[in-house]
Amino acid sequence: MSDAALKDALAALGIGWSILEHEAVYTVEESLAIHDALPGAHTKNLFLKDSGGQFWLVTVEHARRVDLKALAGAIGAKKLSFGKAEDMERLLGVTPGSVTPLAALNDTGGAVRVVLDADLAAAEAVHVHPLRNTATVGLPGADLVRALAAWGHEPLIATIPERTPVDPA
Repeated sequence: MSDAALKDALAALGIGWSILEHEAVYTVEESLAIHDALPGAHTKNLFLKDSGGQFWLVTVEHARRVDLKALAGAIGAKKLSFGKAEDMERLLGVTPGSVTPLAALNDTGGAVRVVLDADLAAAEAVHVHPLRNTATVGLPGADLVRALAAWGHEPLIATIPERTPVDPA
């Protein structure tokens, strides 16, 4: 799906968005400079698969250190592991580094369950990729939730458990 098709899909729902074009970024660390230019919540996305075969796309604030063991219980999944790039591309139409909750638009079969951190769902501005990692778009969290629901991916809004740092002592 193209930027134009995504923009049209959002416009059809009355959702506006801002966009910042930039060099390709593949990691949260590489995207830190972009955060200064765009006030609001910045995200990272985890493409996961549980031991029962269900795929999950979990979107959290960029600095959150997700506890995968605790996450499974929090979202009603079986044991979670990272999904394969081939499955991500087949189901969501994006490649690693470009993962975004907006890719749910491409999952017409409903194979991927979308999870949004509760703080993001309530955020005034959430920044995600627009199906490619050479731009960042911003939109209100409530509009992201509304778009996902309209596209048949009512997101599970959850408090995402964090890993606690290991005490070196």
